[in-house]
Amino acid sequence: MHKSPLDLLATARTEAELGKAEGGVPIGAALFTTAGELLGQGHNRRIQDDDPSTHAETAAFRNAGRRPHYRDTIMVTTLSPCWYCSGLVRQFGIGQVIIGEATTFWGGHTWLAENGVEITLLNDPACIALMSEFIEKRPELWFEDIGKSTQDT
Repeated sequence: MHKSPLDLLATARTEAELGKAEGGVPIGAALFTTAGELLGQGHNRRIQDDDPSTHAETAAFRNAGRRPHYRDTIMVTTLSPCWYCSGLVRQFGIGQVIIGEATTFWGGHTWLAENGVEITLLNDPACIALMSEFIEKRPELWFEDIGKSTQDT
């Protein structure tokens, strides 16, 4: 890989900031080749598009376009991927996932690792702060995003 994991994360973090500025859930993602070429990027747009399926990872994946395979790609996301997005990684054979943080949400990355996906967890303070602030200010949107009710806590 020609770029460091932190360099790759910067693209996803910029997407998360865009989502925040739009009033949405501040999660960003990007899909790169293992050589560091950006294929697609995106951010969670569930609120903006009234579409529950538009998570950051799915937006980045869609924006990358069709490829014959995804074995040579890296999904970079600001937050541990939920089960939905973890399924996308497994379904299409994405071999690596770089995660900004898993402090505010522990998604499916352990399962991905158990199934052969290389996981890099950065515990990036900026990603943690971005999600912590959002969860504190908009808990109802956060619980909606992860498929839970505020009564589930």
